[in-house]
Amino acid sequence: QVQPVESGGGLMQTGGSLRLSCAASGGTFSTYTMAWFRQAPGKEREFVAAISWNAGNTFYADSVKGRFTISRDNAKNTVYLQMNSLKPEDTAVYYCAARRNYVLLTMPGGYLYWGQGTQVTVSS
Repeated sequence: QVQPVESGGGLMQTGGSLRLSCAASGGTFSTYTMAWFRQAPGKEREFVAAISWNAGNTFYADSVKGRFTISRDNAKNTVYLQMNSLKPEDTAVYYCAARRNYVLLTMPGGYLYWGQGTQVTVSS
């Protein structure tokens, strides 16, 4: 089974860019659908983006569409989230998640494997 580990979070000003990485150890990475979720203080965990096993399909939350890009490199067992035009409302802990199924889901309950999260803070 895959174990995701996120990195790349930090403090950024409004309008800036940041790239998150999620390295997955164990399992056969290329058989997993990968996704990013985020959780702001006092709020529920929300879907950000997902990518299919071969990167042929991607799906984004409306709030990040056009600003964020999810990608993966199966040779490196890594999934990325490129975040551009950051806004203060993007401030959250970002989590990488995996599911061993070819269907892209937006519900956190659909993902069995989770990383510990990385903090992203966008100042105004």
